[in-house]
Amino acid sequence: METPSESARAYLFMLLSSFAFASMGAFSHLAGERCDWHIVAVARSSLAFVLTLTLSLLTGVRLVLLRPALLWMRSVAGSLGVLFAFYALTHLPVSTSVTLSNTVPLWVTLLAWPALGYRPRASVWAAIGLGLAGIVLIQRPEAVGDRLAALMALSNALSTSVSMIGLNRLGGVDARAVVTHFSGVATVFTLAFLLMAGDRIDYTVLRDGTTLGLLFGVGLSATVGQLAMTRAFALGNPSRVSVVGLMQIVFALVFDLLLWQRQFGPLVVLGIALVVGPSAWLMLRSPLRRQSAAVHTTG
Repeated sequence: METPSESARAYLFMLLSSFAFASMGAFSHLAGERCDWHIVAVARSSLAFVLTLTLSLLTGVRLVLLRPALLWMRSVAGSLGVLFAFYALTHLPVSTSVTLSNTVPLWVTLLAWPALGYRPRASVWAAIGLGLAGIVLIQRPEAVGDRLAALMALSNALSTSVSMIGLNRLGGVDARAVVTHFSGVATVFTLAFLLMAGDRIDYTVLRDGTTLGLLFGVGLSATVGQLAMTRAFALGNPSRVSVVGLMQIVFALVFDLLLWQRQFGPLVVLGIALVVGPSAWLMLRSPLRRQSAAVHTTG
């Protein structure tokens, strides 16, 4: 049973994780203003892979590659989520992308019915309905590009949900090994998509020191967020710690206001509230309460 001290430390680690992931979003958007989003995705995956692999080797973690098969389900779904997430982060306001990507509890609740047999009650269906209404309000229907990016953010949330369902059935593998495996597979995926983009990618931007610094910031903040979240889940109640993780939406809003002076209309603010409120409630009632922090795909 966790002590009050452990609970406080868990919440502090989760706040640090939320700030780090929101910072990753800000770094990604800034980098996306200077280079193609494919490059940003590769930077996030490859740097995180190098850092987590180094940490795993230094701490003596037993790494895994081919088995168990469910680990590949988690890593492939998560890798697709990375592609979706970084398209959204570089094309949408950071807070909008982060909010839509944090609709994971809505999709987990829906997927847990056919996959795990957890049938939602009427109150849960109501929460899902409110969350979906919030999604509609957040989107700006007059911007075609924004609709595609919003769809990518929601696809990231759906991919993360599939990862969580798979990870819920995955036992006996150290969380650091799971993160390392995922980061390695994501690096292969993002590099493959970068190469498929061909001549459309302008690599000359990588000669710019500011751009390289922003890309390094993406990878470093993602790794810090991942490690802090892993520590938070190890110390505290998973469902309650997950709710604290929604603070990254607040941090993202602050970044949007400070760095880009973006203003949000009352309907968008209401939409964010409709997503955050039901998501927090569903997290506390989630059938996957013992979920590992290693599931996060954008961090």
